[in-house]
Amino acid sequence: QMHLVESGGGLVQAGGSLRLSCTASGNTFTTYHMAWFRQAPGKEREFVATIDRGGGISSYAAAVRGRFTISRDNAKNTVVLEMNNLKPEDTAVYYCASSFTHSTSSSRISYWGQGTQVTVSS
Repeated sequence: QMHLVESGGGLVQAGGSLRLSCTASGNTFTTYHMAWFRQAPGKEREFVATIDRGGGISSYAAAVRGRFTISRDNAKNTVVLEMNNLKPEDTAVYYCASSFTHSTSSSRISYWGQGTQVTVSS
């Protein structure tokens, strides 16, 4: 079993920045690839970013590439999503997730966090 807890969400103006953090406990952190997904009201949950077990390979959704950066600290069992130049369309609940596969698909996720709200005002 793995427990994921997100923090760092909040309200920010367009063009601003936020840093989301996710701390894992339970199963061995380095066993899992880590990812962030988001879900806006009335929409399906969508992939945002993923990073491999060692932290050397990452990938991003087209909508956030160049603005968001995912990183992980295996010594601290944490994964971070740095979000810059935020736009109103980035407003969503952001979920931390872990997976045995380095995939962008939510169907491959083993564990989910409870989510943290990010609201970007125009």
